Amino acid sequence: MSAIKKLDDLKKVVKGLTEKKKLVLAAAGDEHSLHAVHSAWQQGLIEPILVGDERRIRQVAEQEGADLHDVRIIHEIDPKKTVMRSVKMIHDQQADVLMKGHVGTADLLRGVLHKDWGLRTRKLLSHFAWFEIPAYDKLLALTDVAMNIAPNLRDKMEIINNAVEFLNKLGIDNPKVAAVAAVEMVNEQMQATTDAALLSIMCRRGQIKNCVIDGPLAFDNAISTESSEHKGIMSEVAGHADMLLAPDIEAGNVLYKAFVFFVKAKVASVILGASAPIVLTSRADSEETKLSSIMLAAASSMSREDLEKQLRS
Repeated sequence: MSAIKKLDDLKKVVKGLTEKKKLVLAAAGDEHSLHAVHSAWQQGLIEPILVGDERRIRQVAEQEGADLHDVRIIHEIDPKKTVMRSVKMIHDQQADVLMKGHVGTADLLRGVLHKDWGLRTRKLLSHFAWFEIPAYDKLLALTDVAMNIAPNLRDKMEIINNAVEFLNKLGIDNPKVAAVAAVEMVNEQMQATTDAALLSIMCRRGQIKNCVIDGPLAFDNAISTESSEHKGIMSEVAGHADMLLAPDIEAGNVLYKAFVFFVKAKVASVILGASAPIVLTSRADSEETKLSSIMLAAASSMSREDLEKQLRS
């Protein structure tokens, strides 16, 4: 199928839908999130549902110059009930995408993981970021930079599986996954290198499917053919990575911010592993990042067949 080549392709995908995906903004009285959701709605990308203190929501909207005429608002003052009502709408299949507003991440995730009305699956929750980097010839994914602090080998398997399934759905078949570390040689004193080597072997033996994994690879080897050839690395992944698996949250988070602030990369990100995509942006994220993340979540809640149809149209 035609794959998504740049983040702007997401707009074509979601804008072409006859029935827009419904996005629930939990605790919607937040100027940053509300502005992004309102912008997405005005561009015909989503149908928003705002949950929270209606007076506060309308006050923020007025300050932002956002007209909420025809936007559904569910009035709820209590923060816990706000989360419950937001998450439950997704659980009950009344909406497709959940987005964090003026509520703590831990509070929202407690709702997401609620045993009765949450969005639990048997999967580990993980963060997925998709970058459009001027110096790279395709979109580059990075995981996990925001959820799992020090993932062990099993966690890394689940993080890869979440991301690979997501990329497959978005039209990236058999993505090349680079398990990055400080060096490209296995060193028993560096856990990231041994985990990377084991993940590579597990992929070759079919324990991790629908992708190609190689590692350990230093960052330069993962994304530069010149660097990998200079070091004599024979690999299908080296220099051609579709995705980088970070060894831990610190390395991943630093790399994420280096992409954004040093090379002016565009990025969209979502939380994976729940029964629906979750948009969990921060105040430091740009307006463009928030909008791209909303589009990515909306696109990912489509079937692959529908996505392929929209890309061809």
